[in-house]
Order: sequence, then C-alpha cells, then structure tokens
Amino acid sequence: MTRHILITGAAGFVAQQLTSALLAAAPDYHLTLTDIVSPSSPDPSRTTSIQADLTDPAEVASLLSSQAPWHAIYALHGVMSSTSESHLELGYKVNLDAHRHIYDYLLAHPSPSPKVKVIFTSSCAIYGPPSTAGPTRTFTEHTLPLPQTSYGTQKLMIEALLTDYTRRGILDARIARLPSVVVRAGAPTGAASSWMSGILREPLNGQPSILPVDKNLDVWLCSPGTVVHNLILLKDIPEEKFQKYLSRAVNLPGITVGVKEMLDVLEEVGGKEARGLVREEVDEKTEKICLGWPERFDTSRARELGLREDVGLLEGVRAYKASLGK
Repeated sequence: MTRHILITGAAGFVAQQLTSALLAAAPDYHLTLTDIVSPSSPDPSRTTSIQADLTDPAEVASLLSSQAPWHAIYALHGVMSSTSESHLELGYKVNLDAHRHIYDYLLAHPSPSPKVKVIFTSSCAIYGPPSTAGPTRTFTEHTLPLPQTSYGTQKLMIEALLTDYTRRGILDARIARLPSVVVRAGAPTGAASSWMSGILREPLNGQPSILPVDKNLDVWLCSPGTVVHNLILLKDIPEEKFQKYLSRAVNLPGITVGVKEMLDVLEEVGGKEARGLVREEVDEKTEKICLGWPERFDTSRARELGLREDVGLLEGVRAYKASLGK
C-alpha cells in the first residue's frame, strides 16, 4: 500500500536531500513536493511536484486534498532569519500564517486513524543568548525560550500551536529544533547563519568569501547528512515514546565549533590557498543576530529517542569536498 508524504519547501537544500533519502528508505513512499517554485525530483515516477503559494488558504486546501490520507507531512517551508528580520510582514506571512493554513485544514478535515504525522523543522533561534541558559551556558528542552529575532519568535509560535493540536488529537507532531546546517551546497541563503557554510563552501570552490563575525564566536551546527537521517528517524519514532515529555520538541544533535576551528579545518581540507580566500569583515547586524543564539546543548532527549549523533566538522567538510568531484 502506498504511503503518501508531503514535503513543503521542497526546493530547498535540506528538503532536496530529504527527498532522496526518503525515496531510498522505503519503496512504498510516494512524495508530493511543493514550493513557491516547482521542485525538482530525482525520481519523477515516485514523486509529484506542485508549485503552490502556501500563504493562500485555497492553494493549501487544493494541495492537501490532492492525496488522502497523508502518512506524514514534512513542514520545511519558510523564509530565513535575516529575511524575517528585514521584512517583518513577509516573515509572519510565510513562517506563521502559511503553516497555520496547513494545520487548520487538518483540523477541519480529520484524517482516519492513524493521525497524520507532522514533522516541523524549528530552530535553536527560539532560545535566547548563551547567558540565558545559566552558568553552564548549556541549553536543554527545559530552558526557557527567549527568541531574540522575529524568526525565532515565529518558530516558537508554531511549536506551541503544534503541541496544542497534538494534545487535542488533531495530529501527531514531532518538532525538530535544527542546528545550523553546515556545509550547505548551492548558493548563499537569506539566513544569518549563511556565512557558516559560505566560509567553507566558497573557498573549496575557489571563490572568495566574507567572514562577518568575530573569530572568537562559538556556533552550534550539524552536517546535512545527520540532519536528514534524524528527520527520517523522528518520523518513525513510536508516539508513545513522546508521552513522557510535556512537548513534542527535541533539540537535534550537533556540535559546538569555534570559528577559528572552522578556518583551521578549511585549511586542512583545502590548503592555505583556500584559507586565504576568506576575508574578515564584521557585519554588525549579522553578528548581533548570531550572538543571540545558543552555542552548546545537552541533547539527552535526542539520544533517548534514538537519534544519531553528528559527525565531526572535519569529516563533514571532507565529505562536502568529495561531493564536488561528483
């Protein structure tokens, strides 16, 4: 029997990696991919690509009624942190309203048992600066969220909505608080964290890159492969395993890395020539946003749920460089 999975924001980098991994994971999955542009697919025979504007409730209804019942929905769409901060109304329209249209459709059109699983990619930006975690500066799911950006606020609002809708039996939500994903392939994004990939990706492609923050900054990040692997695992965790927690949110595993270490790894993998392509030029706006993000986490809940630890930065950067030859 075919199991239908919807991926929103499916033209994005993580979503494209997730698409390939899901197709490889089970032969009975059929994926519906949607974004503001028509997403590409590695296997058109097992996917349906739909261009849709999810800020329009009518388009959401048309999309969700196209397949029934849904086995799972991966809600990955949104505008990134810097864009949300610069364009307030757009951020709330895409990161809040476009999500609520989906969940309200599920409320109005309940699916037969089992309930549809909704895997929502939240962010560590829902927390406050490192000092808000106390003396250890280590965050857990019990740390009080204090978002310092509109992006983090929007993510937190959807977390609360999904937790309530799960409590009421409308859907089965799993909320993944993602670290910054490094190394992202492709072009720079509208995220304040885009430089984390940029100072590695561009030099390894022989292109210059700008480091917009102080080299003494520590950041919380994770490799794309580990993030995608854990998003798939999160979907398949039995619902009863979440019952001991008061929320459906989990901080995905990652690693704390200093910017200096990132540059050292770049030099080890790409040589002094690659390191020389990075120019230090602090951007106060970007640095202010990044200073408001957590830098280390206790991911005990993720381990209890069976999620995978991340690989080291060196291994991740080497994997990216090896992918360039393909």
